[in-house]
Amino acid sequence: MKRVTFVSWNVNGIRAVAKKGALKWVDEMPMDFLGLQEIKAEADQIPDTLFERKFKFHSINSSSNKGQSGVALFTDIRGEASACEEVDILHEGRINEYHFGNIAFFNVYFPNGQRGEERLAYKLAFYDRFLDYINRLRDEEKSIIFCGDVNTAHKEIDIARPKANEGTSGFLPIERAWMDKLVANGYIDTFRHVHGDKPDRYTWWSYRAGARGRNVGWRIDYFFVSDDLKEQIVDADILDQIMGSDHCPITLTIDLKL
Repeated sequence: MKRVTFVSWNVNGIRAVAKKGALKWVDEMPMDFLGLQEIKAEADQIPDTLFERKFKFHSINSSSNKGQSGVALFTDIRGEASACEEVDILHEGRINEYHFGNIAFFNVYFPNGQRGEERLAYKLAFYDRFLDYINRLRDEEKSIIFCGDVNTAHKEIDIARPKANEGTSGFLPIERAWMDKLVANGYIDTFRHVHGDKPDRYTWWSYRAGARGRNVGWRIDYFFVSDDLKEQIVDADILDQIMGSDHCPITLTIDLKL
């Protein structure tokens, strides 16, 4: 077994984060995988000054809509990378798929449903395509790990003001029902697995009205693993002290056979 640490962060613009020096902490924190979402950049636009550390392998999946979405994956573990176009059918740069050993790992920026009924419908269809895809991989005896901005708070404990947001995409019953389905299919929310019903832990805060300072937030960023990996979970955490985006990073440490 090797102890492997994954880090996930929606940076909300990788060039803006670079200007702030907001990824320099990567040099100080031991990690094996770094997954970034919403990079909003082409591969040749990503600054070399993000951090000093040199990962051996990286995979960039930029959106066909320039300046939007996009994901980036950095690791020292050799594997095979793809953009999972079977799920990301509009080529919005939403997935890094990375296979190593018997693990299928996904760094995902799930769609936001707040731009109207059409995008909400696309978000829900994306959810279903993704679950079908990872379930097929499990049928092939792959173990699944996925992280990223899921753009939905699952339970009332995962949002500071549940009643006020019952009609808001990101906390709609139909979105939350998909997350129930995800769990019913044998995927484990690693933060809840480790921390139980610990309240007031969030990963996203609006830039408005000093929401982060008052901790009026949503937990919409997750690490999920297939239940065959349950006993190998070591730790999962939220790094809410790290600034630079409206999201904060999250982590997973797990023992894996490589």
